[in-house]
Amino acid sequence: MSTTGEGAAGSAGPVGGMLAGLTRARDARSARVSSWSQDGRNQDAWTIQAGQTVAIADLEGPGCITHLWLTQACPRTFADRSDRSLHDPDYYRKVLLKITWDDQPHPGVLVPLGDFFCLGHSIASNFASLPFTSSVRPEHQFKFGGPAALNCYFQMPFQKRAHIELVNENDVAYRQYYYVDYELYRQDLPEDTVYFHAQWRREKPTAGWNANVIVNSPESNVVNLEDWSRNNYVILDAEGRGHYVGCNLSVTNFQGTWWGEGDDMIFIDGELWPPSLHGTGSEDYFNQAWGMQDNAFPFNGSSLHESKKPGYQVSYRFHLVDPVRFSKSIRVTMEHGHGNHSTNDWASTAYWYQTLPSKPIDILPVAQRLPIRLGDLGVVPMLPPTTVPPFPGGLNDEMQQMSRQHQANVARTGEEQRAGAAQRWPIAQESSDQNTDAARRLRQQWLDGS
Repeated sequence: MSTTGEGAAGSAGPVGGMLAGLTRARDARSARVSSWSQDGRNQDAWTIQAGQTVAIADLEGPGCITHLWLTQACPRTFADRSDRSLHDPDYYRKVLLKITWDDQPHPGVLVPLGDFFCLGHSIASNFASLPFTSSVRPEHQFKFGGPAALNCYFQMPFQKRAHIELVNENDVAYRQYYYVDYELYRQDLPEDTVYFHAQWRREKPTAGWNANVIVNSPESNVVNLEDWSRNNYVILDAEGRGHYVGCNLSVTNFQGTWWGEGDDMIFIDGELWPPSLHGTGSEDYFNQAWGMQDNAFPFNGSSLHESKKPGYQVSYRFHLVDPVRFSKSIRVTMEHGHGNHSTNDWASTAYWYQTLPSKPIDILPVAQRLPIRLGDLGVVPMLPPTTVPPFPGGLNDEMQQMSRQHQANVARTGEEQRAGAAQRWPIAQESSDQNTDAARRLRQQWLDGS
C-alpha cells in the first residue's frame, strides 16, 4: 500500500486540505457550554448587567474551541422615547469579548463584540466569509445596534485553560444567547502549538498631511519611503513566534471620495525599510481592484459596503492559505491614502496565532470606541433641537396632561427595564458557575472512561 502523509510514518488516506480531517477518527470528546435555561424552560438568554463581566466559558484543557455562536439585543429607552423596539445603537462597541489562555495574566483576545465578528461601526449586516458569518433580519439590516446571529469558526487550542468573558461597559443591561463548542484531548498539545489572538485598534482621525487632497490626484502622489511609512495606520504590532491570519478594517469616510489607495506594508522580525511584504493599494490588499465591490467572499470582501451605507465601509482579508509567518515580531501597517494624506476614522481587528507569552493587549476606553453616526440614520427617531419655539398660545389642559402621562410612562418603562435586568442578572451568574462545573465533570468523566 502506498503511503501519503508526513514522513515515513505517514499512513494512507487524505492528509492535506481543509476537509481532510473529517476522514479520520480521533481520540477526542466534543462538548458545549451555552446559555440554555437550566431549569428546563425557554428563557435561554442571559441578562448581563451594566458594568458587569460574566464568564461564558471556563474550560480545562487540553482542548480546542471549534465554534462560537452569539446573538444578542440591547433594547433601551432613548431620551423621552419609550419604544421597546429601539436598540442601543452603540452596544456592539460597548461590550467586549475577552479570552484568556492558560496561565497568562492578560487576555489574548480583547475586542469589541461587533468588531470581532466583522460588524464594524456597530452596524448589523449580512455576510459570509470562511471564519466569520453574520445573519440579520431584513428590518435590522444596516442598522446601528441591530440584533444579529454571529459565528466564528477559527480553531482556538488551549493546553491548560480557556476563559471566555463578556464585559458589558454599557450603562444598561443587554440580553445574550451563545454557544461555545469545543473538543477535549487526552494528550498534551504539541510543543509547536500557537494560540489564537485578536486585537482592536482605532485612530479617530488618522493623521493625514492634507485631508483636502483628493485620492489619486497629482498632488497626492508624494514619495512615501522609510520616514513617511512610520505614519502608516498600524493594524498589528506583536512579538513572539507565529503567523498573522488577517484583519477587518472599518472606515468612516469623511472626505466623500475614495478612502483607500494606501499600500499595505508588513514588517517581519524587526526589519527596516523596505518591508518583506509591500502592497500596491488598500483595495489590492483586500484582494479587489478599482475600489471595493459589494461582495463577501470566503477569504476577502466587504461585510458592509459604503454603497449600502454611505460613509461607512468594513473590509476583510483572511490569510488562511497564505499566513504571514514571523519568528520574533510582526508589524502590519497600511497607508491611509497614498503617502498618508487622508484623514478618516479607521478601526481594525487583527487576528493571529502565536506562542505564549504574548504582549499585553490594551483597548481604548468605551467613550473613545463609540462609532460616529452621520446624521439621522433611522436608529432613533429624530428629536427636535433644544431651542424649540414656544407652542403658539401655550399648551391646553389636555396637552399638558398627555405630556405628563408620557413622561410618567417613560419613567415607568425605564424602571421596569432596570428592575427586570437586576432580577435576571443573578441567573446569568449562577448559570456561568453551573456551566464551569458541568464542563469539569464532563472532562473528568471522559478521562476516567466513564
